[in-house]
Amino acid sequence: MAKTVEKKQKNIYNENIKTKTAKKEKGAIFMKIKITGKELKITEAINDYVEKKLDRIDKYFDEAEADVTLRTEKNAQIAEICVIANGEKFRAVTEDKDLYASIDKDIDILEGQIRKAKTKKEKMMREGTIRNMEVEKDHVAEISNEIVKTSYYEIKPISPEDAVLKLQEMPTHNFITFINIETGKVNVIHKLKDGRNYGLIEPEA
Repeated sequence: MAKTVEKKQKNIYNENIKTKTAKKEKGAIFMKIKITGKELKITEAINDYVEKKLDRIDKYFDEAEADVTLRTEKNAQIAEICVIANGEKFRAVTEDKDLYASIDKDIDILEGQIRKAKTKKEKMMREGTIRNMEVEKDHVAEISNEIVKTSYYEIKPISPEDAVLKLQEMPTHNFITFINIETGKVNVIHKLKDGRNYGLIEPEA
């Protein structure tokens, strides 16, 4: 992992605040880190420790920014870490007698927040995919109910017996429509499921 660290210290707000900015690079993955100490000197050991711990966070993102504020209040060592990535903001603030322990607690909290957000996003994506599939299925069902083909043929007056003979000459057809020569009404002869017999459909008088 190539690492480019810009060691820069500048006064912000007052002389007791030191800021160090680092840019970590892992292939195409970047994390910009800003470390600020209030009433606390940011040593190389502290800087290296923060960067190492943030390795647990930057693995979740292609690009991220981390704003770390470390300060001393009475006997408490307070660590505040804010991570911004993919338009989301994650923040943790803890205190301990030991500064490194405070940093550890922050990282644990942040990683939990990120995992929870990632799980929620994946769940939403899965539900969205299912909804899209359901919509697509409904759309297909609607299309399947449409009339997609119209056939025209001449209906001749014949007897039901002749209609059966004519249907037998058309093995790919399951029914035939004809004008019953005896009644003058439109009838339908259709094949039954047994494959041997036929049914007659005629309108009521």
